Amino acid sequence: MNGTFSFFFHSPFKIVSQHLALRFVAFLLISRGNSEAVTMEYENKLVLAPMVRVGTLPFRLLAADYGADITYAEEIIDHKMIKCERVVNEYIGSTDFVEKGTDNVVFRTCNQEKNRLVFQMGTSDAVRALKAAQIVCKDVAAVDINMGCPKSFSVSGGMGAALLTKPDLIHDILTTLRRNMDTPVTCKIRLLKSSQDTVELARRIEKTGVSALAVHGRKVADRPRDPAKWNEIADIVSALSIPVIANGDVFEYDDFERIKVATGASAVMVARGALWNASIFSPKGKIHWEDVKREYVRKSILWDNDVKSTKHTLKEMITHYSCLELPEGKALIKSENLADLAKVYGEEEYFRLVSDNRFSLNGH
Repeated sequence: MNGTFSFFFHSPFKIVSQHLALRFVAFLLISRGNSEAVTMEYENKLVLAPMVRVGTLPFRLLAADYGADITYAEEIIDHKMIKCERVVNEYIGSTDFVEKGTDNVVFRTCNQEKNRLVFQMGTSDAVRALKAAQIVCKDVAAVDINMGCPKSFSVSGGMGAALLTKPDLIHDILTTLRRNMDTPVTCKIRLLKSSQDTVELARRIEKTGVSALAVHGRKVADRPRDPAKWNEIADIVSALSIPVIANGDVFEYDDFERIKVATGASAVMVARGALWNASIFSPKGKIHWEDVKREYVRKSILWDNDVKSTKHTLKEMITHYSCLELPEGKALIKSENLADLAKVYGEEEYFRLVSDNRFSLNGH
C-alpha cells in the first residue's frame, strides 16, 4: 500500500475507510487459508531489521508503506512461542499467536505482510527451535535465528551472540530447521574477533542450506557509536554464494547504495535509522518525523497494538529529536492505553471511528 503519503491530507473517516477496507481484504485471505508456497528474493532489497519492542505489526506495516521490501519481526524466544496457539482474530482481522490459557498475544501478523515477513527467533536448542518454528512457519516468508544479540538476557540463555562461539550448535539448529520445514531459513550474526574467523563461520553456516545471511558489521563488544566495519562484511560477501544482507550505519536513503557498493551485499538492513524515521525507505526522501509518528499511532490503534510496545517506540522516536520532559513526553508517559495515546496525538476521532467500524466490518 503506497497511499501513506496522502493519508495526512484526508479526513479521519476516509483514513479509517481505507485502512479497514485493506484489513478486510486481508481477513478474507486469512479465512480462505491461502496455502501457496512462499519464496523470498533478496537482490537489491531494503530490509527492516529486527528490533525488540519495536518490530511489531504496526511498525512493520509502516516501514513497508514507505518502501521496505522485507520486514523482520522483533525477536521472539522459542520458550514463549511453544506455549502459543494460532488464533484468527476476527475482531481486527489479524492472525495472533496467543499464550495458551491467557489473552497474552506473543506475536501478531496479517496476511498482507506474509510474503515479506521474517519471523526472528531466539533459541539455544534445535528441537525447541523446530517446535516453535513449525507453529508460525505457514504465516511468514522466512524464519531467522538470532545469533547477534549481545544483551545479557539473550546471552545468559545461550541465545543470540552466545551462539557465535558454538558452531556445532549453530549447525545443529539450522540443519534441523532446514530438513523439517519448507519455509526458508536464515540467520543474523555479528563479526567475530578477526575477519578470518567470521568468514569461516559464515562458510559453515552457508553449508547448512540457509537462504541468506544477515551480518551486523560490529563485534559483540562494540557499541552503537562505534563505526560499522563494512570492509569485514565485504570479506564475507566475497567468500559466500548465498545472499548476504549488510547491516550497520544506515541513516539516510543514500546510505543503502553506499553500503551496498562498499560490501557487494545483495540487500541492506537498517535498524536505528528506520526507528527514528521509517520513511528512510522512501526513494522520494524522508518526510517529517512528526508525520511518521502520527501514522504509527494510527496503525497502532488500527491493529490494537500493545500499549507498552507503542509507548516504547514513540519514546525512542521522541528522544532522538527532542526529549521526554516536554508536554508531549510527559503525556505519553502517563498514557495507560491506546485511547489515551489517541488524545495525546489528536487522534480521538480516528480512535472512535476505528472502534465503531470494527463491529460492522466483523458483521460482514
